[in-house]
Amino acid sequence: MTDSNQIMPVLFIGHGSPMNAIEDNQYSKGWEKIALDIPKPKAILAISAHWYTKGTRVQNNESPRMIYDMYGFPEELYQIDYPAKGATKLAQEVKGLLNNDVTEDHTWGYDHGIWSVLHKMYPKADIPLCELSINADEDAEYHYQLGQKLSSLREQGVLILASGNVVHNLSRVNFDMEDGYPWAKEFDSYIKNNILTGNYQNVIDYHKAGDPSKYAFTTPEHFYPLLSILGATREGDKVTIYNDSCTMGSLSMTSYLFQ
Repeated sequence: MTDSNQIMPVLFIGHGSPMNAIEDNQYSKGWEKIALDIPKPKAILAISAHWYTKGTRVQNNESPRMIYDMYGFPEELYQIDYPAKGATKLAQEVKGLLNNDVTEDHTWGYDHGIWSVLHKMYPKADIPLCELSINADEDAEYHYQLGQKLSSLREQGVLILASGNVVHNLSRVNFDMEDGYPWAKEFDSYIKNNILTGNYQNVIDYHKAGDPSKYAFTTPEHFYPLLSILGATREGDKVTIYNDSCTMGSLSMTSYLFQ
């Protein structure tokens, strides 16, 4: 990667339903606005909730395939193609920053946690891209420290983008609800308030939120991407919040930009 005079921001996106990729709604418009509010990246490192693996993996593929890892949606969604070139040089940078404690993966493609968002943010698909997985063997602190190790990529024109959801409990989704259950909104607010006050340890120790933390998610892969983004922040970063809401009862769409 080449040096850049500008330190890139870091970004957490609440991606929610895959339908956001084909709908012109408040969430997809929020993603479009983010892309206009930040410098265009030279490359993107995307940390995806939908790549949940044993061990940490980094995608190293010149032309990743599309992965349609969702079922029962309109055919239009399965026709989306996001032909961004793979960022193989960035993958090697990541491997070095993680002291080789990561496995190169030449088979993984672009899952909907990533392409549904970037299809709206950068529709030309003209920015090299590689994905980093969520490690199912490790805890919250590990994923925060992983972000700390990757933070220097910001000085090289790389956008570190993570995609997940602060609240993600599909077993409790109510398609007729426009907002969230009280516990979902309470957990979302707990995380937001601690981010705004810089108390990242309280986000890592999310169980301190009490009972709402028991329902926010059943597995942590949608939450841990946020921790890696917090780890990649710097003192003095300003936080901007987009799509500040819960929907369908048990999903948070709240997104965070640090720059």
